[in-house]
Amino acid sequence: MRGITRRALFAGSAVGAAGALLPTAGPAAAGPRTARASYRAGYHFTVPEQWKNDPQRPVWIDGRYHYYLHNADYLAGEIGTAWRLATSTDLVSFTDQGIAVPKDTTPGGDVWSGSAVVDTHDTAGFGAGAVVVLATMSPHDGPADQAQYLYYSTDRGRTFTPHGTGPVLPNPGVRDFRDPKVIRDEERDRWVMTLAENDKVGFYHSADLKSWTYVSGFVRGGIGVLECPDLFRIRAGDGTPKWVLGVSANGKGAGLPNTYAYWTGSFDGSAFTADTTDPQWLDYGWDWYGAVTFDKRGTDGTLDEGTRYAIGWLNNWDYAHITPTIDGDGFNGTDSIVREVTLKRGGDGRYFLASRPVTALDGYVSRTVTLGDLEVEGTRLLDYRGTAYELTCEITWDQLTGAGVQLRRSPDGVRHIDAGVHRDYAYLNRRPTVSPDMTGRWQESHSPFDPGRRAVRLRILVDRTSVEMFVDDGRYVHSSAAFPYLVDTGLALFTVEGKAVFRNTVIREFRV
Repeated sequence: MRGITRRALFAGSAVGAAGALLPTAGPAAAGPRTARASYRAGYHFTVPEQWKNDPQRPVWIDGRYHYYLHNADYLAGEIGTAWRLATSTDLVSFTDQGIAVPKDTTPGGDVWSGSAVVDTHDTAGFGAGAVVVLATMSPHDGPADQAQYLYYSTDRGRTFTPHGTGPVLPNPGVRDFRDPKVIRDEERDRWVMTLAENDKVGFYHSADLKSWTYVSGFVRGGIGVLECPDLFRIRAGDGTPKWVLGVSANGKGAGLPNTYAYWTGSFDGSAFTADTTDPQWLDYGWDWYGAVTFDKRGTDGTLDEGTRYAIGWLNNWDYAHITPTIDGDGFNGTDSIVREVTLKRGGDGRYFLASRPVTALDGYVSRTVTLGDLEVEGTRLLDYRGTAYELTCEITWDQLTGAGVQLRRSPDGVRHIDAGVHRDYAYLNRRPTVSPDMTGRWQESHSPFDPGRRAVRLRILVDRTSVEMFVDDGRYVHSSAAFPYLVDTGLALFTVEGKAVFRNTVIREFRV
């Protein structure tokens, strides 16, 4: 991408052409147009300007959470990320703090994905409480040039200093060798790193964060190149502790998602053993990539062993650089809502991760529209207009083929985003609106659904450029980017070949 501006790329795209048709004010505007329409999310985190991709695993420091990848030269057509800092006490409202780990300050160049840890016991020698970042750098961007480098901070993670110019974990001669994720193994008094190595997750040990030894690997082919590994321990609702190994993976070629794959299992400090061969998926949509999970802590720092937070990049490398936000608002980079993730045991005895939007979002409700129980047969247009809101309901029926909602519906009813259930699957379909996928292949996402239940609970977060659908208390989630015209603000309920009741239908708006 070097040498071409993002604006030029956007202008030549179908999405760019569609975006150019947008009015300069919203549908309620009258008289002279004094405000410019904006695609910036209403209540999701967005980068202030230029580019962001992977959220880096936030660390808890002094009651606040942190970090993401940022490219300040994006509009100039240059590549290369640094770590930028955004802090939050509740994971809904964020304060931008500028660059923390800069790029191009060493021969390594730009700073890729990795992880930060708080070195409470001064194992690395930078002082007790120093924040240490292990991140991938690729000085010459060669096929076997990716290696792991160390930066440290003595001011609580605000600014970082490189630990020399060489890697602390050199590349052994392989093409993919990136995205270190470090955790503390207190039981064995050492650090553990997981590393993405093509179709393998490598495991490494260190006593001091500066010298690493390979100990084992977990191999899984068929879901693309593995990225952004994640390893954590969580206690299920029934009291059972489990280890979880997660990766960002592209399973589209096998008819699987390209989001966050995970396995439950056991970890002996050196090797991970999965309960089953095939992974489960924490999201079934098209756009929950580079995701990370992280500790949930109380205001006093107490760790919640039964819940973790999670956040993902609301984008996809297939169309990452094509978005109306860069042309109209000067930025490209939105994250999912932060989730609270818990471990549950299914009726088949298999453990799975369930997700729900972070509880703190409830504190930002600015308007509630309670519609109660609504009977629907066919299509029922609601008296509501909006571009950023949450819809919750439980759909019940005796006999039908499908039911759901039309989100961001155009005034003529032609354009919309459909979300609901059909026969034996739940789905999110962005095909009838302006989609970022130019191929037309990745428009409708599916997850399993048992039609014999004759009921489904939906919680759907709609924002200006995204939809996140939580099905049946977050057993399945679909997160996808979409770019409806800003005049498309309608909302409708629908059924297919039958009648349903949409119970406890509530719409909430947020002010962040």
